[in-house]
Amino acid sequence: MEKRKLGNSGLEVSAIGFGCMGLSFGYGPPADKRDAINLIRAAYELGVNFFDSAEAYGPYVNEELLGEAVAPFRDQVVLATKFGFEGGLTSKGLNSTPANIKAVTDAALKRLKTDRIDLLYQHRVDPNVPMEEVAGTVKELIAQGKVNYFGLSEAGAESIRRAHAVQPVAALQSEYSLWWREPEKEIFPLLEKLGIGFVPFSPLGKGFLTGAINENTKFDQTDFRNVVPRFNEENRKANQLVVDTIAAFAKRKNATPAQVALAWVLAQKPWIVPIPGTTKMNRLQENLKAETLVLSTEDLIEFENVFSGIQIQGARYPQHLLERVGR
Repeated sequence: MEKRKLGNSGLEVSAIGFGCMGLSFGYGPPADKRDAINLIRAAYELGVNFFDSAEAYGPYVNEELLGEAVAPFRDQVVLATKFGFEGGLTSKGLNSTPANIKAVTDAALKRLKTDRIDLLYQHRVDPNVPMEEVAGTVKELIAQGKVNYFGLSEAGAESIRRAHAVQPVAALQSEYSLWWREPEKEIFPLLEKLGIGFVPFSPLGKGFLTGAINENTKFDQTDFRNVVPRFNEENRKANQLVVDTIAAFAKRKNATPAQVALAWVLAQKPWIVPIPGTTKMNRLQENLKAETLVLSTEDLIEFENVFSGIQIQGARYPQHLLERVGR
């Protein structure tokens, strides 16, 4: 697989990474451990060298899973993880105090079975801790050799500027896809100016853009999408036009909707590296083939023309989680 550089940081990764969250957390019951390990190793064999985790995924079990899976080829991959929640539990609120960042980093190193974290993100901006303190703490960890690069997740423009002034930010990880394009307005120009890479999570719209979900889909009771307004039955029905539009284009390209959605993300900027996740081998193989699907200038113009007339229905997070993004 081709490599991409995340901005000016020097960090080079596979053009498509692998988001590990769904193997342990968020989308229903966790995957069988052996199956999950086999999937991560298959991704590596297919050219993926960029794997994303967090202490909050589980909590903790996702990092342990990833560490075990990549142990045989640890030095050939880039491992990303995150700090920022009290006790690794999103329900307990934010904690990006220097003491917590240091403790979480040491614990994550053990869980990942490694001596350094390649890319350490702040999971969400903590309004109670100045960004300069957060960036300064990660700068210390980099000086100690425990971390290689610093990242932010779902941060707003001002937080990015303040962090970058203390410790260069290698990458911003935020949601981005054909049905959530908000980062294009203010964030993309800033990232380009500062030389920061962009790592979109949910590039397939939490599964919706694949066409595998419709208004009749029933989610497991533990599935996060049950509380996402965009995924209520009425909004799924209204947003079906998005999927139908992508599917019609995919048919002309002899591709799948997922491949088109990923190819579109890849075509936006050369410093964008999406991290789709899956629990299924066939979906993994399908997603990675998107790298070879080249969309022409005419294709991209067509997408702009069509999607400018489509109004996406429903918020991407419930209100209490919306308050944690874009700070």
